[in-house]
Amino acid sequence: MENSVNELEIKLASAEVKAILSGESDFNNAIISINSGAGGTESQDWAQMLLRMYTRWGERNGYKAEILDIQYGDEAGIKSATVIFSGDYAYGYLKAEIGVHRLVRISPYDANKRRHTSFASVFVFPEVDENVEVEVKDEDLKVDVYRASGPGGQGVNTTDSAVRLTHVPTGIVVQCQNERSQHKNRSSAMRVLKARIFEAEQEKLNAEKKEQEQSKKKIEWGSQIRSYVLQPYRLVKDLRTNHEMGNVDAVLDGDIGSFIEAYLLSTNN
Repeated sequence: MENSVNELEIKLASAEVKAILSGESDFNNAIISINSGAGGTESQDWAQMLLRMYTRWGERNGYKAEILDIQYGDEAGIKSATVIFSGDYAYGYLKAEIGVHRLVRISPYDANKRRHTSFASVFVFPEVDENVEVEVKDEDLKVDVYRASGPGGQGVNTTDSAVRLTHVPTGIVVQCQNERSQHKNRSSAMRVLKARIFEAEQEKLNAEKKEQEQSKKKIEWGSQIRSYVLQPYRLVKDLRTNHEMGNVDAVLDGDIGSFIEAYLLSTNN
């Protein structure tokens, strides 16, 4: 009987979340950007753990995840990654992840087995709908091509296939090196650039979008949204909603639905 009640409560919460995903861009695909904080290899490893967590979340929920760009760390992990999640309400759900994520663990990269605290920032913005026109003038665009690199700085291929686009008026920089074709990389980079320009324009028009502004906080102690503690105890806690889970492994394997729902429900109250 108790299990049936719990299942009903979960279904009702999910239905309520779906009902509040009525924002202008909630239905859109989501572009997620993950950046490691200060701390070198440890933070870069944490950024890669987050990348895997979101990829697994996408797989669990029927979203297609496509890595548009990834900058590998010198020893391990990643410095940054840009991924697009395609599917209904991808942005509506993933916008709950905007902010700084904090990891506490005994570092596998520390010979003295000391406890380390690492940070990584997550920023999410909606992919622009094909029906929305975002004008990018050629004269406003600086295009750089370079050789793509893999883990440890190794060259991925021998041609200048990676593309970096700089939108001079806004200073927005986007890069893509996932494909071997320069043309495909430029096309992917342009998708991200248009989404970011559109989002910047929306922020100008709507100063009340504090949610986006908060994502630009410095990667430091005071600005995290969620804490993942592996030692001395095991707990993942969202500092905005106080929602928590003791099964850290499940969370890092993509089981973040309850955190997303708790946040979205809290913003609707």
